[in-house]
Amino acid sequence: MIISLSGAHGSGKSTIAQKLSEKFAWPRYYMGGLKREAAAKKGLTLAEYNKLGESDPITDQEVDLYQKKLGEENDNFIIEGRTSWYFIPHSLKIYLDVDEDEGARRVFNHLQQDNQRNEGGDTNSVEAVKLSLKKRLESDNLRYKKYYDIEVYATEHYDFYLNTTNLSQEQVFKEVYDYVCSRLDKC
Repeated sequence: MIISLSGAHGSGKSTIAQKLSEKFAWPRYYMGGLKREAAAKKGLTLAEYNKLGESDPITDQEVDLYQKKLGEENDNFIIEGRTSWYFIPHSLKIYLDVDEDEGARRVFNHLQQDNQRNEGGDTNSVEAVKLSLKKRLESDNLRYKKYYDIEVYATEHYDFYLNTTNLSQEQVFKEVYDYVCSRLDKC
């Protein structure tokens, strides 16, 4: 089984992907990390790289072709990415959502602990992060509609939807894990 996770910024995707990877002892692939590395290699922030992607599809295609190949050649892994559900259609597709304000607060707190994320833009306050996330969302929607004619944040593409706004990490993990277990022969 391949489990693909996507969702709103700050919804807990990375935390849950990591916990699932540990629980099942499966590899985890993080597409956001690959994009950040590609941006850094070009001397760009993630925001600048996404902006470049609005006119140059290669910034998304590199990651998308990589995950498509993963899905064709491997099994039993966790993948976290906006388009993973699309490029690995046979995956178990999970979408985590969060209220915009709570998501911005979570991302801001995470950025205070990890300044190596290469986000770009102003991230000095929750409101600044919220604005930055809105710009990323707009860029994501523009690029994925333009290049693939898909809406990555439309929840109908997913097998399981969970709003994490008022849930602890433990509660989110339990809900997701229980769902995954219901789709596996055993857990």
